[in-house]
Amino acid sequence: MERFKNKVALITGGTNGMGFATAQKFINEGGKVIITGRSMETVDIAVSKLGPQAHGLVSNAGTMADVMQLRSEVEKYTDAIDLLFVNAGYGRFGGVEDVDEQHFDELFNMLVKGTFFTVQQVLPLMSAGGAIVLNTSFVTQRGTSNFSVYSAAKSAVQSFIKTFAAELAPRGIRVNGISPGHIRTNIFNNTGLNAEQIAVAIDNIIPTIPLKRQGEPEEIADAVLFLASVEATYIHGAELAVDAGMTAIEG
Repeated sequence: MERFKNKVALITGGTNGMGFATAQKFINEGGKVIITGRSMETVDIAVSKLGPQAHGLVSNAGTMADVMQLRSEVEKYTDAIDLLFVNAGYGRFGGVEDVDEQHFDELFNMLVKGTFFTVQQVLPLMSAGGAIVLNTSFVTQRGTSNFSVYSAAKSAVQSFIKTFAAELAPRGIRVNGISPGHIRTNIFNNTGLNAEQIAVAIDNIIPTIPLKRQGEPEEIADAVLFLASVEATYIHGAELAVDAGMTAIEG
């Protein structure tokens, strides 16, 4: 099946995890991808794995200078984007009494400003039939200790789904979101925990998941590509939960 033959996707944060899995599957279905990452090393490694249908850009979603250059960098490879998956980001967590201004600004700059201005910069490359997918999180639906800043930032991204959808409907550009649950990614890498502590944290999380396992990045990729496909042409302004029932079922 080649649902995305002759289509081009821009995937921010595409060097690993959900973004990389989405890039792989998009290519496997006939498309070409441009991925972004925060370092040349990780971008080069990812592109080498993805193959000749992929190009990579060094761009940090938390750095406005990078975001404002995104369109001109993308235009080195294409003049049209069919799918924009705004995926770049990571988690930092802390209690209300422990969070400082740097922590707060880091997450809001990356997740909120980065998302908004990425969409703004890429829009001129998108036309009717294009799809934008924003990456939110199940934490916007639950109160979780130590997640106050991360949850607030993801809630802002969640609000963009509906406001962008209202604004872009006349242009025929669909906007939707995916809300991942606990996915097997590197989200804990910026928490200051060592490998053993991360393993313990994951062991404690598993029993709270209705399906008793973490999701795989490929399962998020399947949802993103569904929202970008012809099978979803009447889905607009929606948020698809891919969370094993975390927001619907008491653990």
